[in-house]
Amino acid sequence: MQQPLDPQEIPPGCPAHGNVQMYGPSFGADPDSHYAQLRSYGLSAPVDIAPDVQAELVTSYDAALYVLQNPASFVRDSRRWNALNEGRVPADSPALPMMGYRPNALFSDGAAHARLRRAVTDSLATVNEHQLIRQTQQSANYLISQFSTDIRGQAELMAEYAQPLPLLVFSDLFGCPPDIGDRVIAGISGIFEGTPGADEVLGGALTELIALKRRRPTADLTTRLMEHPAQLSDEEVLHQLVTLLSGGTAPLAAAIGTSSALYLGEDWQEGLPVEDAVSQTLWNYAPIANYAAHYPTHDVELGGRLIRSNDPVLISFAAANTDPKLTEHREQLSAKAHLAFGAGPHACPAKDPAFMIAVTAVEALLNQLLDVELRVPFKALTWAPSPWSRSLVTLPIRFTPRAVPQAAGSAGAKAGQTPQQQTTASSSSGAGPSRTNAGGAPQPKGGLFSRFLAWTRGE
Repeated sequence: MQQPLDPQEIPPGCPAHGNVQMYGPSFGADPDSHYAQLRSYGLSAPVDIAPDVQAELVTSYDAALYVLQNPASFVRDSRRWNALNEGRVPADSPALPMMGYRPNALFSDGAAHARLRRAVTDSLATVNEHQLIRQTQQSANYLISQFSTDIRGQAELMAEYAQPLPLLVFSDLFGCPPDIGDRVIAGISGIFEGTPGADEVLGGALTELIALKRRRPTADLTTRLMEHPAQLSDEEVLHQLVTLLSGGTAPLAAAIGTSSALYLGEDWQEGLPVEDAVSQTLWNYAPIANYAAHYPTHDVELGGRLIRSNDPVLISFAAANTDPKLTEHREQLSAKAHLAFGAGPHACPAKDPAFMIAVTAVEALLNQLLDVELRVPFKALTWAPSPWSRSLVTLPIRFTPRAVPQAAGSAGAKAGQTPQQQTTASSSSGAGPSRTNAGGAPQPKGGLFSRFLAWTRGE
């Protein structure tokens, strides 16, 4: 007779423990093995997306498409969430900021969703492609200028480049003045880092920005949202801006970091373009890994598993994109057939600009640091232990230090200073750790966006 297993001998996340745990060091160390285990359940599997927060996670590509493209049976309004309404979700759960209801297009359905999404998509459509590329290049030039003259010839690319770059681009797109842009960046960065009070900082900054645009409208994304025929209220404008920030900055940072690491990695085939590295990232390392909570309007059966009405069904974009049944035929699919940007009525409205920003950012790095390379092998890099995103924790690089800083706005700032006198943006503003100002040059004032704008003016 077979002896029962000792609970201490059961691997973490094993079905014998109940739901598969999708957070913490074990998950971060090897997400792919967790996805492989989840597939043993079928098209979806029961998971703990956070401590004491249960959900059904869809891992099949076909099943993910079915849920994403079936808004009649699967809605996004999280006010339907059974466990939350029954008091079974901890009040301090890290799942609440990600899954809790907000009055934006992401959590709306039907006519309400159509109205909000139209305002967002129409406003994004007015962004000039060439202007966006210039904004991205200028932001890249500024950030590279801050670490490229370090006499050690080393940098940490996630904190000093990949993470702050989208923040600069979006602050510019929103038409932020320097002080408001600093607070927007501090607020959204703090939310992702779990900093107490960050939500209030971001809300206050955006409220002030909207009031400013009411008085003095300009040619920016905020003003276009406010002047859209949908006639959004100030509160609705604020929540759409938050959605654009949260959906556009952290995932973009992850994509820029991973794409850079892939291109510089030991297995990259020389001669392939940067676009291929970004595409491979979207397929194999989906920046938004597990998200898009849906709530069945009735009890449904998915691959033999019964899911109760109003219990959350999340999509594993990471697992769906790497579904073994799909990868067998990947060469026959369009390069854009991945689900990294979602699908159906809630698909990302800015997927083309996002791809363009990522490609431009990686190209800027390669063009300006010609001998840049990883300090560790790609396979030795570590991933953040979060279920929501697939993002590198750090990305250490080395390069030959540049002797002369770039001129403002294009090639560098403040010629005549020694490399030791150059400093980077502070980590509190989302630009990574400060560098030592060994030469005693004046420290730049203000937050990340203020310093960036001063640099573009040659100050």
